[in-house]
Amino acid sequence: MSDDQSPAEGGPIEIREPARGPVILRGISTRAWEHPADRGALVALRELRGFDILLRKMSGMVSERALRLSLMGSAIRVDRHQYARVHDAYLQVAAVLDATDLPELYITRNPDLGGMCIGIDKPVIVVNSGSLDVLDEAELKFLLAHELGHALSGHGLYRTLLMVLLRLTTSVAWIPVGVVGLRVITAALYEWSRKSELSADRAGALAVQDPAAAVRVMAKMAGGGDLSDVDTAAFLEQAKEFETGGDLRDSFLKLLLLEQRSHDFAVARAAALKTWIDDGEYREYLAGAYPKREDDKDASITAEARAAAKSYKDLFETSGDPLAKLLRKFREGL
Repeated sequence: MSDDQSPAEGGPIEIREPARGPVILRGISTRAWEHPADRGALVALRELRGFDILLRKMSGMVSERALRLSLMGSAIRVDRHQYARVHDAYLQVAAVLDATDLPELYITRNPDLGGMCIGIDKPVIVVNSGSLDVLDEAELKFLLAHELGHALSGHGLYRTLLMVLLRLTTSVAWIPVGVVGLRVITAALYEWSRKSELSADRAGALAVQDPAAAVRVMAKMAGGGDLSDVDTAAFLEQAKEFETGGDLRDSFLKLLLLEQRSHDFAVARAAALKTWIDDGEYREYLAGAYPKREDDKDASITAEARAAAKSYKDLFETSGDPLAKLLRKFREGL
């Protein structure tokens, strides 16, 4: 099977950009790409007005200054004179997402494939030099748009806010019940972080409008930069095997493996993105039916909480994981 097809049972995956270039998503809200679980948390946290402003100011006074000085002294800032190819790709994906106030972009010396969005008051995007060696143009655009999606959604601010709230719980860590509660909160924080990565993946897909490029990036993250001997359809099949294979022991092991991970596994991320595309939202957005920034003020915490709950319920109902199957059978027996 060629790279432009998904597994037979999943149907073909749309991969090509429109003939006249990518659709410009004018006025698109970040809610368009945010995973329901991520979006529900963000809408709630955005209601904590005042605390986020204080956090921005505190971060801007010290840590963000140090961050910028570090990058200025040890990395290369991307502009039309330096890494012009990367600069052009960055401007192109920003134009598709209708983003104007762009974070500074730096290339840092690191042979690994990857990048990150860091900072609160003024986020900065940093891309590893290894990414430039192994990614083609569409794949590089996906990576840049992924990190830009993090910045536009304000993930840096709210991750820091959650970490501050988490540290406040250490005052009860000496109480046995407090230790259990702390672990639960930590697990929830990591779960939200994983969902925010799925959000950024969707932003990348919307910006590049070539889902196959996104799958290739995940495959390269998993197995290296050379995909000449890799079948992306088989790569996606790994996700199904990861989810449904094994027995209850494997189910509990997967929970333990994920508990302290801020990013989901590459094959799972690729499969999640494909599912989102196949479900139709992606095509609706490219057709113009997407949430607008002008309506963000009307976003309802209750509605977003319900959407988050529904996403987990739907996942449970359709999961092929052995533990999920057992719990469904138990429920039906009751």
